[in-house]
Amino acid sequence: MPELPEVETVVRALRQPLVGRTFTEVRTYWPRRIGRPGLPEFKRWLHGQTVSAIGRRGKYILIHLADGDTLIVHLRMSGHLAVTPPDAERDKHTHTILRLDDGRELRFRDQRKFGRMYLVADPEEIVGKLGPEPLLASFTVDLLTERLQGRKRTLKPLLLDQSFVAGIGNIYADEALFYAGLHPERKSDTLTPADIHRLHAAIRKVLALGIAREGASIDLYTKPDGSKGEMQNAVAVFRRTGQSCYTCGQPIQRIVLGGRSTHFCARCQH
Repeated sequence: MPELPEVETVVRALRQPLVGRTFTEVRTYWPRRIGRPGLPEFKRWLHGQTVSAIGRRGKYILIHLADGDTLIVHLRMSGHLAVTPPDAERDKHTHTILRLDDGRELRFRDQRKFGRMYLVADPEEIVGKLGPEPLLASFTVDLLTERLQGRKRTLKPLLLDQSFVAGIGNIYADEALFYAGLHPERKSDTLTPADIHRLHAAIRKVLALGIAREGASIDLYTKPDGSKGEMQNAVAVFRRTGQSCYTCGQPIQRIVLGGRSTHFCARCQH
């Protein structure tokens, strides 16, 4: 699933071709793609709306419209957005097409069909329950400490909880725990102030690195232009089971926590 760095990469790539453009037509071959409102209302409401800005909240893409509404896209497991010429061949997994006033099309390709689009007056209807953005200045060590208070959860599943911190998924949770020197099965109520400082720094480090490398093309993720990101070449532990830890040389281990593959170094994350 695209995580914060992958979604941020998509957002940055879409700004130039989309901002200032007006939607003129909606075509979908998978009506369940539209999460809110219903498809007829979605088509009618979006028609004639102009894109004023594009942003991100957690793993959600927020396409702000000039009249104040917001088109929200969640890529889920395999979603891909791209602005293409109208005569470009349509991939069989492209189920939703939004035509623009310059003739080009915003195409939503989704092999697994889990992605969703929402058109709302208030984005909080969809993203209101998300936790803080980990790369904003407001995400301080004190805020992380405050959010950990009263929680007695295993660290890896806690980091995947979008209501705790927004945008972290399987890749960057494993990477952050490695750089923080914390075992993924550690309980959150056992963290010392020094542990929390390291975790805070590690979260910001791995997400910033992921953005700088334009995401990790490990599963189905590619950038809007179809090229791959580079983060998969910079991971320390994720999907490196049995390979040597770059720090200590011990083999990377894999366990399953909360139904998710989890990778770590038993020596560095004792």
